[in-house]
Amino acid sequence: MTDLTSTQGIVALAAAGTAGVALIFSLVLAVKLRRLRRAQRMVLGNAGERDLVDQAARLEMGFADLREWVEETLERTAMRMETVEQRLDGCVTYRALVRYDAYNELSGHQSSSLALLDSHRSGVVLSSIVHRDQARLYVKQIIHGEAEIELSPEEREAVESALAPARQAA
Repeated sequence: MTDLTSTQGIVALAAAGTAGVALIFSLVLAVKLRRLRRAQRMVLGNAGERDLVDQAARLEMGFADLREWVEETLERTAMRMETVEQRLDGCVTYRALVRYDAYNELSGHQSSSLALLDSHRSGVVLSSIVHRDQARLYVKQIIHGEAEIELSPEEREAVESALAPARQAA
């Protein structure tokens, strides 16, 4: 016992205490390191990456590829939409039908004028003039709201009725 109370004994006890604290500290760190590696394996998977830097680089490349794909898809979609919008501009947008009695014979308004116009206010006016023993069909072209051939009052009414919603929206 006297050896422990001497200077050499006290140094030995202090060294043993320090070694014990270091051992406990290293065991705690080993447990924490094991947990960290387990968590890292859950994030990295078994893809062979050794650390988070490799994983981050792989993810960054994946996001760059995804961004490029999204941008290409947006460009293609924009081009398709432009094509669709151009095609829609040529479709019938405004239409109106006016029925009337062309010969004032009380025949039940069998004659009619039909205006079919696109978004540029271009199209045709079809007029069907019905009489007891005959029927005639007339077609007049409309370009930007103006007729090539003078319109009858009924045809003019059909064009104006067709374009009325466009005028109200403007």
